[in-house]
Amino acid sequence: MTKLQMVAAFAAVTFIAVLSGSGGDLAAGALPLATWLATLVWAQVKWPLTGLVTGICSVVAMRIAELTTGGWLWPVTLLYVSVVIGPRPRLRLVVGIAAVHAVWAFTLEWAVLQHSASRAIAGVGPDVLWLIAALAVTIAIGNWRRWMHTAIQQQHAELQQQHAEAEQQRAEERLRVAREVHDTVAHTLAVVGVHLNVAADALDTAPDEARDALRVAQDVRRKAMGDLSSLVGVLRDDRRPTAEPLDLEALVSQVRAAGLDAHLHVEGADAALPVRTAVGLIVREALTNTVRHAAARTVTVTVHYGPTTEVTVADDGQGSTAPEGHGLTGMRERVEALGGSLTTDGAGGFAVHATIPS
Repeated sequence: MTKLQMVAAFAAVTFIAVLSGSGGDLAAGALPLATWLATLVWAQVKWPLTGLVTGICSVVAMRIAELTTGGWLWPVTLLYVSVVIGPRPRLRLVVGIAAVHAVWAFTLEWAVLQHSASRAIAGVGPDVLWLIAALAVTIAIGNWRRWMHTAIQQQHAELQQQHAEAEQQRAEERLRVAREVHDTVAHTLAVVGVHLNVAADALDTAPDEARDALRVAQDVRRKAMGDLSSLVGVLRDDRRPTAEPLDLEALVSQVRAAGLDAHLHVEGADAALPVRTAVGLIVREALTNTVRHAAARTVTVTVHYGPTTEVTVADDGQGSTAPEGHGLTGMRERVEALGGSLTTDGAGGFAVHATIPS
C-alpha cells in the first residue's frame, strides 16, 4: 500500500467511525466533526502534530457545546497513529499529549459537564484503554517494519559481499589458470625446442639419435596438449580440475634426454597433496629455466619431505641476470600461499630453493 492509499484509508475509516459512534443530530455535530477529522488526516501529511492537536481541540469543543456525545479520545485515534508511523515518529511526545488529553477529558467531564467522578471515569476510561491498545499495536507494527527493513538491508549487504567474494575468487582462478598455461607452455616449448635442435643436428650423422629426440619431443607435446585441454575445460565449464602432483622422475628424465646431466634426490615420506603439487610445479619451472636460460651442463633436484618440505633445483650454468619473470613470480606466489618462502641464488650457477611447511 502506498502512502497516499494509506492516508485515504485512514480518512475514510475516521469519517465512517465518527459518524457511526457519535450521538446527536448529524447536521448539528456528528457529520461536521467526521468531515473535519477526516480532513485533518489529510492535513497530517504535511503537519502531523498540528493536525493531531487541532483534532483534539475540535472534539473537546464539540463535546463541551454538546453537539456530539461521542468519545473524548477515540475519534482522533488515527490522528495519533499517523504521528507515530510518520517519517519522524515522536513517540514520547505523542504519549505525553495522550496523557494530557486523558486528564483534560476527565477534568472536563467532571468539572465542566458536572458529571460524577464515577461517570467521568466510565466515560473516559474506555477511550484511554482503546487508545493505549491502538498505540501499542501501531508501535509493534512500526518496530516490525523497521526490523524487516534492517534485515533486508543486511541481506542486501551480505549478497553484495558474497558477490564481491565470488568475483575475487574468479579473478584468482583466472590468475591461477594463467600461471598454469604459462608453466605448461614454457616447459613444453623449452624441452621440445632442445630436442628439435638435437634432431636437426643429428639428422644426417646419427639418424637414430634424431629419431629418438623427435619421439621425446612428441611425447612431451602430447602430455602438454592434455594439460592444456584440462585448463581449457576450466575456462569453458567453470570447473576446477583435481590437481595431481607431477612426476618428478619424468621431469628430470625429460631434461636428461635433452642432454643435461640431471640428478634427482628425494628424501623423507611424501607430504600432503597441496605440498607435493607445489613441489612438482616448482621443479618443472626451475628445470624449464635451466634448459632455456642457463646454458648448464648439470642440474640437480633435491627434495626433502618432512615437517618443513625443502626443494632445491641447482645448475652449473651462467646464472640469471634477467629480471624475475612470470615463472619465478608464479612459483613464489604458490609457495607463499602455502605459508612458505622461495629464494634464488645466481652465484656459481643458478639455484632455486623453496621451503614449504607441511
